[in-house]
Amino acid sequence: MACQFASRGARVNVCDVNRQAVDAIRAGKCLIDEPHLAELLAENVSAGRLRATTDTAAAVSESEVIVVIVPALLTDRQTVDLSLIAAATRDVAKGLRRGAMVCYETTLPVGCTRKELRPVLEKNGLQAGRDFDLVFTPERVKSRSVLETLSTTPKIVGGITAAAAERAAAFYGRCLGAPVINLGTLEAAEFAKLAGMVYRDVNIALANELARYAEAVGVDLLPVLAAANTDGEAHLLSPGIGVGGHCTPIYPYFLTADAEKRGVPAALTERARHSNGGQVRDVLDRVEREWQPRKECRALILGLGFRPQVKEHIASPAFPIRDELSRRGAEVCLHDPLYSQEEVRRYGFEPGGLGARPYGEVVILNTAHRE
Repeated sequence: MACQFASRGARVNVCDVNRQAVDAIRAGKCLIDEPHLAELLAENVSAGRLRATTDTAAAVSESEVIVVIVPALLTDRQTVDLSLIAAATRDVAKGLRRGAMVCYETTLPVGCTRKELRPVLEKNGLQAGRDFDLVFTPERVKSRSVLETLSTTPKIVGGITAAAAERAAAFYGRCLGAPVINLGTLEAAEFAKLAGMVYRDVNIALANELARYAEAVGVDLLPVLAAANTDGEAHLLSPGIGVGGHCTPIYPYFLTADAEKRGVPAALTERARHSNGGQVRDVLDRVEREWQPRKECRALILGLGFRPQVKEHIASPAFPIRDELSRRGAEVCLHDPLYSQEEVRRYGFEPGGLGARPYGEVVILNTAHRE
């Protein structure tokens, strides 16, 4: 995003608490495996359009627009963990000046920008909507296609005031070049991202349910799904062993937790999350029905990443697959062509492979890498 802004004429400061990342960017070195990004980063750094610093407050003090995309995570009780984004917000508040616009791109529960983050920003005496503009505009990109989606996927914006939302629409239209959808309020923009994530989770849960039924009646499901999707009405996704990544396994909890507080049933969302969370166990139950594994059997997991051809493993099903296999007494190893053996060990797995001897008695394809 910083490179996209800079390429379209903005002067950009990138801020992070990670000194290693900041030093690499200053040297024009790209730490992310993203097509065309390395060249774009080097070009913008060399031209002086993009700088990096660990001093967020200082960078904020000389900026007209501040974009915050620090993650919000989950606690062990499946409630939102705002510790990282709150810390970043405190740093922003220290340097915030009158007339600036603060844009949050991190996916958040509905109402969080206004109720949780706004008061932190206002601790320096400035008031949102009067002295500075406050905006929510969710990121909507995917690894390995970020630069393309930044300029083509519609940018959703909402603001603390109508004027703030309009200012955000103008800024992103100019500095990203993407179409903009102005939903008006912070809460509407927050809800748009959550609704999309809930849809995906529910659709995956439905696909897994259909897969179980297809198995019972002896039908090959994949051509059935492809046929069903040709009527222009259905958009069924494919079944799988679980849901991984930064978004889909996490963000539905933001909605269900708040819905429970408000006394609004969210039974379908809750059921989908429960179903997808138990998919690993269901698949391994199927393995045991088809072939009773003895204890201490050798099991090989293919794929640590949560998406094909992407070296990212946050919330990957590989972790619950490993834990469930181990609980059942299996000896577990893992192979992923994008990770070194050292990295595989670092994330808690024993390296293995299709060429290893003895060969795995149970092989589980977790990630559909081309290899």
